[in-house]
Amino acid sequence: MLRLLFVAALLILPAASAPAQDKGTLNPQPLPPLANPSDPKLPAKLLFGRRTTPAKVAEPEVFGFYSKGCLAGAQALPVNGPSWQVMRLSRNRFWGHPDLIAFLHRLADKLPKSDGWHGLLIGDMSQPRGGPMLTGHASHQVGLDADIWLTPMPDRELTREEREEMSATMVVREDRRDVDPKVWTPGHFNAIKTAAQDPQVERILVNAAIKKALCREAKGDRSWLSKVRPYWGHDYHFHVRIKCPADSPQCKPQDPPADNDGCGADLSKWFKESILHPKPPAKPPKPKPPLTLADLPAACRQVVSSP
Repeated sequence: MLRLLFVAALLILPAASAPAQDKGTLNPQPLPPLANPSDPKLPAKLLFGRRTTPAKVAEPEVFGFYSKGCLAGAQALPVNGPSWQVMRLSRNRFWGHPDLIAFLHRLADKLPKSDGWHGLLIGDMSQPRGGPMLTGHASHQVGLDADIWLTPMPDRELTREEREEMSATMVVREDRRDVDPKVWTPGHFNAIKTAAQDPQVERILVNAAIKKALCREAKGDRSWLSKVRPYWGHDYHFHVRIKCPADSPQCKPQDPPADNDGCGADLSKWFKESILHPKPPAKPPKPKPPLTLADLPAACRQVVSSP
């Protein structure tokens, strides 16, 4: 049995981003210490990325917005559960607010009853103290986001090597205009629908082709579809975002989704040729500067610096 892994130090990952298709590592290497960790211009991701344990507090608390914040008192999702397994253990991103942990337990417990899903494969959640990540996500900063693979959990425990190196299932057709009928199953539909029907869920992000399939296949009550929004990528996992916890007054909520199922004009625009195959800009845009501690809520300075 795999035991709960705590990485001794954050890993130097080989890719500039960290989606599910990027492999992890079986041989984690620690990052070198920072020459001047007090430099106010230092990217916050270099600080948060080096914290491998949560900030110890009396009560967990979220500070800021999903893409600009941090988390105190995070809990780790056990890497093995009765109906889930955590992937890419080497990233040490299986942390979240207790509300997120509870949601994943609820969702995983429901899915084995439907369409042959033995459970969930859980991708990136948050770092031990949240905050910006060295690679990948702009969000996932406050312990309220989780990526769930569109690959059903097998009926056995995956090896450590499999968790680091296997790829998630691509469910979108090659032309990007619909799901692949050879891959897409009722289990995929029900996994996303079950997540969206949870009252704690704020938003679910999927590829536009997946949203199209959900709109086509939904019967009866369609109110849950309003939470499921199309977004670039998200063709081999779906991104679940839960609501701000009641005990975190400094958590900044997301605006509620539009009061419709999102299956009309808002979805159709994603399939325009200019969106599916955009022309490169004449002049490449300048990359956004990385977030510093000054860009985050004031409490995040204490979160990242506390023992």
